[in-house]
Amino acid sequence: MTPDEYCQQKAAASGSSFYYSFLFLPQARRRAITALYAFCREVDDVVDETADVQLAATKLAWWRQELGLLYAGKPQHPVSRALQPAIAAYGLTAARLHEIIDGMEMDLTQSRYLDFAALERYCYHVAGVVGMLAAGIFGYRDARTLDYARSLGTAFQLTNIIRDVGEDARQNRIYLPIADLQQFGVGAADLLQARHSEAFVALMRFQAERARKFYGEALAALPAVDRRAQRPGLIMAAIYRALLDEIERDGFQVLQSRTSLTPLRKLWIAWKTWLVA
Repeated sequence: MTPDEYCQQKAAASGSSFYYSFLFLPQARRRAITALYAFCREVDDVVDETADVQLAATKLAWWRQELGLLYAGKPQHPVSRALQPAIAAYGLTAARLHEIIDGMEMDLTQSRYLDFAALERYCYHVAGVVGMLAAGIFGYRDARTLDYARSLGTAFQLTNIIRDVGEDARQNRIYLPIADLQQFGVGAADLLQARHSEAFVALMRFQAERARKFYGEALAALPAVDRRAQRPGLIMAAIYRALLDEIERDGFQVLQSRTSLTPLRKLWIAWKTWLVA
């Protein structure tokens, strides 16, 4: 299996909405974004699949060393080898890839967030940075496109947090800010014990509106000159916004189930958005 095939398999197996936005890209850019996505999956899986915190920290430290080898021209892992051609071609910096690992390390040491400022910092590391790297791969001429990409990444992560409230709580992780829980009279125990209530729905509606605010800010920040190049991000935005709407229509039944869109619906949204964006 070649490095590119490894990354393709990693992306396809995840079933992520991001996969559908890659389908319409030229081959070189598709290989690069798939490799970036595979890198994110690798380091995220370290946190999600390694119960021992110290072992997970050791694995993330290994990935930091691997990044050093990558930028020294000696990558060892299939994902790093697939990323190598994209580094110079699309301006993928070591600093930003390390920032992604910083976000994964936050998951090893922190399972609660006091306020939205703290959560936004986390979102920047695990999603905003990814958005900016992806924008470089898609191509841009106006530097303001990076502001769009950062806000869009945050919007995606906030949507993920809404979708995964119950799943995260079962792992004793609560990403909803404590200040928000207090504002709406929802206790951490309500999430951990999956107690659905009117107060919980009001809390989640507040979270959804915050996510929509970031989608709005992102789309407003995208310069017209880069809109066509950034169509993959716009596809992701359309799919994620449809998911957010679906979650709300279901009454935010996210404590015991996980709302998702069918692959056919994602493909239809992707195709439609590609044509009109």
